[in-house]
Amino acid sequence: MEPDTEPRGTVTQREQSMVLNDVNMLYHIYATVPPIAQTLMMELQRKNHVEYLLRGLQQLGPSFCSLDANRPWICYWILHSMALLGEFVDADLEDRTIEFLSRCQDPNGGYGGGPGQMPHLATTYAAVNALISLGGEKSLPSINRSKVYTFLKCMKDPSGAFRMHDAGEIDVRACYTAISVASILNILDDELLQNVGNYILSCQTYEGGIAGEPGSEAHGGYTFCGLAAMILINEADRLDLDALIGWVVFRQGVEGGFQGRTNKLVDGCYSFWQGGVFALLRRFHSIIGESPTPVDQRGAECSIDNTQTTTASDVSEGDGSSDEISSQGDEHCHFQHREREPLFHSIALQRYLLLCSQDPRGGLRDKLRKPRDYYHTCYCLSGLSICQHSWLKDEDSSPLPRAVLGPYSNVLEPVHPVFNIVLDRYHEAHEFFSRS
Repeated sequence: MEPDTEPRGTVTQREQSMVLNDVNMLYHIYATVPPIAQTLMMELQRKNHVEYLLRGLQQLGPSFCSLDANRPWICYWILHSMALLGEFVDADLEDRTIEFLSRCQDPNGGYGGGPGQMPHLATTYAAVNALISLGGEKSLPSINRSKVYTFLKCMKDPSGAFRMHDAGEIDVRACYTAISVASILNILDDELLQNVGNYILSCQTYEGGIAGEPGSEAHGGYTFCGLAAMILINEADRLDLDALIGWVVFRQGVEGGFQGRTNKLVDGCYSFWQGGVFALLRRFHSIIGESPTPVDQRGAECSIDNTQTTTASDVSEGDGSSDEISSQGDEHCHFQHREREPLFHSIALQRYLLLCSQDPRGGLRDKLRKPRDYYHTCYCLSGLSICQHSWLKDEDSSPLPRAVLGPYSNVLEPVHPVFNIVLDRYHEAHEFFSRS
């Protein structure tokens, strides 16, 4: 018997091939069905998403016991998703949510993953964002800002960075969550700011993206966190922004979605973590005076006219092949009106989110064959909003029809890209905490 000499490929190559086959098959089905069926396939299933989200906020099954230390995150993922869909929870559920998150607030400051748990920067960020997403006269005053400030100071490391919890790890995520919370609560001061920028700068890699800590691999989530934190402290111009943009641009794959790292699979959540980077670069004048143009691997400019030409009709006419898928801090965050189109392919990303990430029963997911969950629902919807609103010159304008894939009823509420909070909730919180 002759030995098998056929190349098998690596595990990653085989998984990538499977993902491409799944996506191409679905895109081919979409391209060959009648127009009325295409409209249904491309429609955001709002009612089903809301029902799925409300069920999770009211009660979770036994399978969620492993997420016991992440309960404020679940509240944020669900409440932010509801806000993106333009929905509110009823008064009783709002009161119960506020009461639960208040019990997660540590007597010495910060929020734990559940009542009685150790305060943690990640769950403090999640709880604050959840309460701001609720909004209103009960939710915002429930945050004890003075004790949150005390907690943030305790998490400050002599290096300038922050620890996630007492004796915990130091990384870019900790820097972002600390600076984000301090900024939106209007408690950011020089003591918290000291040397944060130096630490984040040390985490930018030769690839252009930002790693979790010095010497690690560039990652989409950490790149977003690092850039957003640098914007809040008004030091974004210290980063190598050309290299950062080049790295993020090439994380958008032939499927239309983004991968989190080089040679990794597409994942719907990176529609926000990577797509949000472009929203940050586009919207905030504190970074650069002019919109940058990325350079491809041949040294040529990646013209927007060449990369952003797919419309809703283009999607239905193709054969679905991969070849065709072409206070301090806040004062710096004023929207800059720009006229250039996105530096990423927003239509292709919307196609991936609506056809591959959306579960028609409600909820969104990483990719085909994966189950829906609240995390991916939150960040897929956030990425979809970024796509729809990324062409706007004015934050108060409605998205252009050509920027929205599928029926115009798919349009979501716009988000503040630094905090990932719906804009009107951000403005309410900003006004409230500016008075406090």
